[in-house]
Amino acid sequence: MVRDSARRDESNATGASKRQTATFSTADRAAVEPTAALVAVVVVGLALGLYAGAFGDAAPDDDRSAARAALDRVEETVTVGGVVDPNRMRRVEAPGTATAIELEADGERWLAASGPDAPGPPEVRSPDAVAVAERRVTVRVAPGRNVRGTLRAVVWR
Repeated sequence: MVRDSARRDESNATGASKRQTATFSTADRAAVEPTAALVAVVVVGLALGLYAGAFGDAAPDDDRSAARAALDRVEETVTVGGVVDPNRMRRVEAPGTATAIELEADGERWLAASGPDAPGPPEVRSPDAVAVAERRVTVRVAPGRNVRGTLRAVVWR
């Protein structure tokens, strides 16, 4: 078997012409116009700014997110067929933080608290110390009688 270097020597010996490589001067090299480069930098900067702004707006609100999460968990527990049953308020588990769950409908109020540190009724609690999330729901007040009411989760901040 003949090596490649030997074959190259043979082709040179027979008078075959060598392929010449083109040489480029620095003026022939690719370059970017200064205005195009400046536009590209501005576009990338704007894109990063928009991304950072959208990312900041997408972050959950810490004060309200705990209350909304508690409200979502409780609503699943107390709702049967899309109607809140006040008797199921006894099944509400403490979500880990000092939380009070309130259900108001037809002039009545039902409360479920996570413990002695839970926020009290609206007349007693400080509005600055709690985060509140509430939702309008349908409440069963008697067999076959449903009314509109409010399900509320109150969480200490």
